[in-house]
Amino acid sequence: MTKATKAAGEHPRLPRTRQGSPPSLLLTLLGDYWWGRAEPLPSAALVELLADFGVSDVAARAALSRMVKHGLLASTRSGRNTFHELTPRAQTVLSDGAARIFSFGADDGEPWDGRWSVVAFSVPEANRAAREALRTRLRWLGFAPLYDALWVSPHEHHAEALAELVELGVTAATAFVATAPDLPATVPPQSAWDLEGLAALYQAFVDDWEPTHAALGRGAIDPVDALVRRTELMDAWRAFPGLDPDLPASLLPTGWPRPRARELFLDTYERLGVAASARVREVIARHAPELADHAAERGPVSS
Repeated sequence: MTKATKAAGEHPRLPRTRQGSPPSLLLTLLGDYWWGRAEPLPSAALVELLADFGVSDVAARAALSRMVKHGLLASTRSGRNTFHELTPRAQTVLSDGAARIFSFGADDGEPWDGRWSVVAFSVPEANRAAREALRTRLRWLGFAPLYDALWVSPHEHHAEALAELVELGVTAATAFVATAPDLPATVPPQSAWDLEGLAALYQAFVDDWEPTHAALGRGAIDPVDALVRRTELMDAWRAFPGLDPDLPASLLPTGWPRPRARELFLDTYERLGVAASARVREVIARHAPELADHAAERGPVSS
């Protein structure tokens, strides 16, 4: 397994979820079509939406219970019906995650100053939970291990990294900014990432999603299919911020495939939105007609 495939793309404040799992799908659906709404949704509507992805009623209700347990959903009852809504914690986490996902890979046009953020720390081997959580959070910030306990990033994220260390109770840590001399006997910091493996993942993403983009031009995608594909598209793309350090162009090999992958993601995601949100409104209307019109697709520039 390459370094690029070791890390999950989940936001560090969310419990670890497998890509395409019912909890992951639920978070994506609520973030995409029920963003910022205060009204709770009937659990029956959420279960029906998950059925479009082949998720059974039992698995869907288990996912809802798991998310309540983790503090991401709040549940209420009205008569015999159960309702769910995103908690303030989940709203904050999804807002931060969406900002990162949609801005990720954009070229700000600023030249890189050649400085690296470096974080060194010591965590006892016995404290495996803290070690795993720290690795996940550092990867989300764009760090990777040059050596086991020496992590680097091409961006000035050392302050955020220290804050994560403190939050996890890791006090044996140091962070600083440095430049790397171009000497033949040294290991360059960018070797912390498997760029060849990462490029292959981007190319696989393009190969997987170009047929959907082409089908949109032919009008060949119905609302159910649009909802499934748009959710799966987001689930696939959101892995990349946890895998790709967003290295400056000067450190990347020629023909880097991320710009094409990003363009494909943004255009396909936006163009699937109208049909996908129509499917969400259709399902909600069967269980709570008064709420159906509140569902709307969240686009790349939505707040």
